[in-house]
Amino acid sequence: MTDIKAMLFDLDGTLLDSAPDLVGSLNWVRHTEALPPLQVADMSIFASKGAVGLLKAGMPESDEAVLESRRLRFLDHYAENSFQHSTLYEGVAELLDFLGESEIPWGVVTNKIEALTFPIIEAAGLMETISCIVCGDTLSESKPDPAPVSLACGILNVEPGNTLFAGDDIRDIQAGKAAGTQTAAVHYGYGSHELTGSLVEDSYPVHHPADLINLLR
Repeated sequence: MTDIKAMLFDLDGTLLDSAPDLVGSLNWVRHTEALPPLQVADMSIFASKGAVGLLKAGMPESDEAVLESRRLRFLDHYAENSFQHSTLYEGVAELLDFLGESEIPWGVVTNKIEALTFPIIEAAGLMETISCIVCGDTLSESKPDPAPVSLACGILNVEPGNTLFAGDDIRDIQAGKAAGTQTAAVHYGYGSHELTGSLVEDSYPVHHPADLINLLR
């Protein structure tokens, strides 16, 4: 690994265990259609795929109009309930404290929209220490496009080659590599079952947030 002077993170499945609230909103949509709830453990692998990905996995097949109706109901419910049962993963607080002590700036690059992301960052108590937040609607492009990662590096004023981007979804690795950052594949997150093969072979494997502390030391 080249000298790392900044860190970027995906949000859901990397810093935040948000599946309980995401699946809660999915189950609320199911409830409105008289369908029984699904288990968080069964649906968490879809938690990095956004509202549409969760709905396609957890609802009966539908046309685009029905899917859009479900998406709007999902987002309305999630906006009011996005931090009921979500928590930072074990070890994330210690990792972020270490970054602060080491004067390594950090930020989030997520495909979640700004209206949902900022309240969650605030509720998680991260607003005091975060240096940049780039969301799915900050630009017209979102991950796996490299533009959001490039923007975050610019905000942090650190070259991509000296930035490490950690994420649990294949789109994080694709975006980081395309933007020229170093990448860390988060294997404890929701999309980790897809983090295999040549795309991640030169990404740093992370099985616990403490692995990143060890790397940075």
